[in-house]
Amino acid sequence: MPSALLLCDDLLFASRITGEARARGLTVKPARSLEQLLDLACSEAPSCVLLDLAFPGLDLPDLFRRLAEVCPSLPRVAAYGSHIDTERLRAARSAGCDPVLPRSKFVEELPRLLGG
Repeated sequence: MPSALLLCDDLLFASRITGEARARGLTVKPARSLEQLLDLACSEAPSCVLLDLAFPGLDLPDLFRRLAEVCPSLPRVAAYGSHIDTERLRAARSAGCDPVLPRSKFVEELPRLLGG
């Protein structure tokens, strides 16, 4: 069972996140599409979903609705984005993401987010 799933299309940043998790004995499975994320969430029962708020076409209310449909127990959803995109960060908080972090703090906080 992975510690978390990651919705991110930035391969370099996704590699940084998965590498940081692996170095701490944790597992993060990346998803390159919303459908892949939902399939993994259904089969893997992660403790956390990590979202890149810059993911193309990301619709947070739809994501939460669809996660609730496929997950018996809704995982915590943490999000990160550009520190200058305050509107998107605020929208993520309003949608239910917790925590919502600037990208610069996200990797630093990753061990705490994953419980490691």
